[in-house]
Amino acid sequence: MIAADHLSGALEDYLETIYELVRDQKVARVRDIAQKRGVRAASVTPAMRRLAELGLVRYSKREFIDLTPKGQREAQRIFSRHQVLTRFFEQVLRMPVEAAENDACAMEHSLSARGMDYLVRFIEFLHNCPEGARFLELFHGCAVAQHAPDVCRGECPLRRRGSDEEELRMVPLASVGAGGRVRVRRIAADGAMRDRLLDAGLLPDVVVEVGRVSEGGTKFELRLGGFDLRLTGDEARTVLVAPPEENP
Repeated sequence: MIAADHLSGALEDYLETIYELVRDQKVARVRDIAQKRGVRAASVTPAMRRLAELGLVRYSKREFIDLTPKGQREAQRIFSRHQVLTRFFEQVLRMPVEAAENDACAMEHSLSARGMDYLVRFIEFLHNCPEGARFLELFHGCAVAQHAPDVCRGECPLRRRGSDEEELRMVPLASVGAGGRVRVRRIAADGAMRDRLLDAGLLPDVVVEVGRVSEGGTKFELRLGGFDLRLTGDEARTVLVAPPEENP
């Protein structure tokens, strides 16, 4: 049996399509998948059988298709990479929407966990650094039109380490009580924990709803993009969110 992390790009696309259909309309059917992918229904059936063999979907002929827990995790990993790449191409590089979408679809299959980590760190910097917006404008002025040749003197204030004041304006998700609705600002974890949180969809500017919190704050049940997500207390403490007055 092929492991989920060795799926072909085509199967990953099908898994992502199922994820989006379940998220948006609660169910996925062969004809819906075919329509969304722009293929014939006869082409979808073999892919569904293969995904079922891999334990990623529950599928019976002429029945609804649903993601298994394993399939949901894998689909969220793929979808998260798509989101990050699309945001990077559109918001950071200011590529045309269609080109950004096409390139994100092509690259999401090969983006490593390390590459994902670096991209998200850069987006976090742009969102959270007081100089982030100006930095981006300088980048576009320089890279696109060479409008600011006199700005770069090697003494840029952005070389300073992160702003303590800005850091104080974030609070850990672990401090948010049940029923809270918060916007993610930054993931402070490193290594495998950071990879897991990013793969789960905890990206900058994403809104998360806090469900149940266990006694002692050791377990958190969240709602993210229409799906349930569980975090340990240690993980929740590394997810930094906007303070209450800035949350939706």
